[in-house]
Amino acid sequence: MPTALITGASRGIGRAFAAELARRGYNLLLVARSKDQLEQAATELRAQSGVEVAVLAQDLAAPNAVEQVAEWANSQTQELAVLVNNAGYGMWGRFEELGLAEQQSMLQLNMHVPVALTHRLLPALRQQGKSFILNVSSTAAYQAVPTLTLYAASKAFLLSFSRGLRYELRGSGVSVTCLSPGATTTDFADRAGMSAGLQETANKVSMTPEQVAQAGIAAMLAGEAELIPGALNKVSARLTGLVPKSLTEKIAAGIYEKHLK
Repeated sequence: MPTALITGASRGIGRAFAAELARRGYNLLLVARSKDQLEQAATELRAQSGVEVAVLAQDLAAPNAVEQVAEWANSQTQELAVLVNNAGYGMWGRFEELGLAEQQSMLQLNMHVPVALTHRLLPALRQQGKSFILNVSSTAAYQAVPTLTLYAASKAFLLSFSRGLRYELRGSGVSVTCLSPGATTTDFADRAGMSAGLQETANKVSMTPEQVAQAGIAAMLAGEAELIPGALNKVSARLTGLVPKSLTEKIAAGIYEKHLK
């Protein structure tokens, strides 16, 4: 049976990806830091969908983490048909005021891990008649976002990487899709250190993880290059390409900076 590997799979959008792929009949390889949450998710998914679920508790930002995940995945299945690079997080605040080491760790997870894991698992994906890579970016990829400066930059990198790789793999049987959600009801804002006021603003336009995952998996299986789920998110991202960058940056700063202490 075809198998999907999902990083950051213990909760939020990653957990929703797992449920959607299980519903479609994929066995699952789930990777995240929290062993307890992974095992709970695996138990629920097995009961709901009857698929096979294996879990690996791994801090992906740790040295040699990608190699360990790849070796584990190859030991679990010879039918790896989907790789979902979902793990990632943001840090909110002014660049010079945030710790450099913490920001570098974020960049490691947001950029270097999906690149390395994709490179390591491409041979397994190529062995299938048809396989898929889904990289999870963000609407922040479409413009600079002051106070989320490195997060937005890392997601822009992932979007560009996805499109370039997609072209390189044309005709290979491996399809690459980039999913760029907007605000979603996950713990992203808490982990990023966002204020309650900013979170309240975001919640007014948030999608659920299930909505994002369903749209993302459908786009991936349809072979789409990229998807921005949600009508408001699509319009917002398109407008950033039509107005001066200085204006979009000023608007973003007006939303995010006013909530800084």
